[in-house]
Amino acid sequence: MELRHLRYFIAVADAGSLTVAAEQTLHTSQPSLSRQIRDLEQEVGVQLMHRSAHGVELTSAGRAFLDHARMALLQAEAAKEAALRAAQPPKPTFALGFLSGAEIGLLPEVDRLLRGAFPGLEIRLSSEYSPVLAKALIRRKLDAAFMRREENMGDNMGDLACRRVRTDPLIFVFPSDHRLASHATVAPQEIASETFYLPSRAAPAVRSVVLDYFNRAGIDLKPEHEVHNVVHAISMITSTRGIMMLPAYTKRYLPEQITTRPVLGEAPTIDLVLRLSQGQQFADSEAAAFAGRQARRGSLAA
Repeated sequence: MELRHLRYFIAVADAGSLTVAAEQTLHTSQPSLSRQIRDLEQEVGVQLMHRSAHGVELTSAGRAFLDHARMALLQAEAAKEAALRAAQPPKPTFALGFLSGAEIGLLPEVDRLLRGAFPGLEIRLSSEYSPVLAKALIRRKLDAAFMRREENMGDNMGDLACRRVRTDPLIFVFPSDHRLASHATVAPQEIASETFYLPSRAAPAVRSVVLDYFNRAGIDLKPEHEVHNVVHAISMITSTRGIMMLPAYTKRYLPEQITTRPVLGEAPTIDLVLRLSQGQQFADSEAAAFAGRQARRGSLAA
């Protein structure tokens, strides 16, 4: 029994006619097709079809045989595809992480640069908090990540090359109809009596910069709640009329109900860096080093 016998049998069963299957599906002659079906029935040892002037009808044995014939063809195709994939050289992959939200400005240019330098490259993306990205780099699950400097990771980050991509000033964020919306800039003392939200410990770098800024301003900050991400910030600010400090790049995806104002005087800032994992399986292709060079030259600035 050959695979062509199965294909012929399935085509006839689906068409309900030897003639239709021969002419429209298999593009062969009807006598040749009839001979192939007879050979199949002889091989199986039972009659699979009743033939009449009105077409063909499967016997009970034919109906049972049909399901297995379809599965056999699918398995044969799967075997072929598996063999073709195994015969091809493995496709180079590059696992790239982004601090959640940062990919909006960076990903299009990063994607263009990497694919232009390494045709056929498969880029695997992830978007997470910076500490999660740091752990993934240390565990060699990422080749590179755009993230914050995670000083609390200590010596574990020592073997990860670091390039500064940009420096973001922090800004005040509050409802568009808030009294401070009429101000061109906002001083830290002006929000001392306001409901203030602090980034959660899931974003330790931003949290540390905000706390340090208010400490230097002589303000004992008593945040009422902690905010876990920008979506949570939008919800809390619009529902409770609170105030936050966020990196300036977040302005691009805030709704119209929320406005921003720069800080009066010298603004606190936070760096976005590109961490490159050493010894990754993709390091031989130098994609990570390439991304680092582009970041250092400012090509990836958003």
